[in-house]
Amino acid sequence: MQSSQKKHKTVNPLSILLLIFQGALVGVGAVLPGISGGVLSVIFGIYKPLMEFLSNPGKTFRIHFPRLFPFFCGYILGFLGIANVLSFFLEKYPDPSVCVFVGLITGMLPSLFREAGEQGRSKGSYVSMILCMCAIFALLMGLHITSIEVAPNFFWYLFCGFCLALSLIAPGMSFSTLLMPLGLYTPFVDGIGHFNLNILIPGAIGAVVTVICLAKAVNALFRKYYSIAFHGIIGIVLAATIMILPLQSFSAPRTALINVCCLLAGILAALALDRFNSGVKAREYPSIQHPVNI
Repeated sequence: MQSSQKKHKTVNPLSILLLIFQGALVGVGAVLPGISGGVLSVIFGIYKPLMEFLSNPGKTFRIHFPRLFPFFCGYILGFLGIANVLSFFLEKYPDPSVCVFVGLITGMLPSLFREAGEQGRSKGSYVSMILCMCAIFALLMGLHITSIEVAPNFFWYLFCGFCLALSLIAPGMSFSTLLMPLGLYTPFVDGIGHFNLNILIPGAIGAVVTVICLAKAVNALFRKYYSIAFHGIIGIVLAATIMILPLQSFSAPRTALINVCCLLAGILAALALDRFNSGVKAREYPSIQHPVNI
């Protein structure tokens, strides 16, 4: 009992700062197109305790929350800080901004594919990737052909919150991949950046409900069918990325050159981030069975 109390009193300031920094990077990754907050949390070794906490907060609160609290603080800072910057560029320079995002997604694909194959690949993995890619293509092309316009409202912002939460609990999923083709990404990010409660409240409700309903299921899915689930996400990312590319802006030589430069800048930035992440040694955080101190 005494040794247990001593353990709880041990606080490492450097570990807390590291968790805040990692949380900020995951928060930035949650908003920035092409960078998955879920993948970053896997790389930093946060994903396992995070999913244990989200899927069963009552049982794991005392074990994980004290260690995840600095991470959550950093996440909020990174998330809100980058949203305001993105809303400005999306409003002033829409096509070049989207090209940077497509470049970021393209540059992260090798990392995603590497993560997806960590536990091996099977025929089912590739079938999952192709089926998910075809399903998203069919959905988005159907919306485009039928000229269905999504008018942002309370219920669509609930959907935005769902996608946002999914990007954290499903590694590899960037919430922008579904929101951009529907025209919801810019108003949602702009609302977050300007603290618009009409957008923040439904977005928060959608995110919380998603975590409550899906965290346990997604945790079990990735635990049992990791490769199949991850390759399915890659299929979704590929289809959505192709659909958001602003091909019409490549018609004029000047705008085409600017867009190609933006694409290359995004690819190089993503590859540099991937290289940085590869150099970060993933830390082992406590599990429910073997709690340890940071």
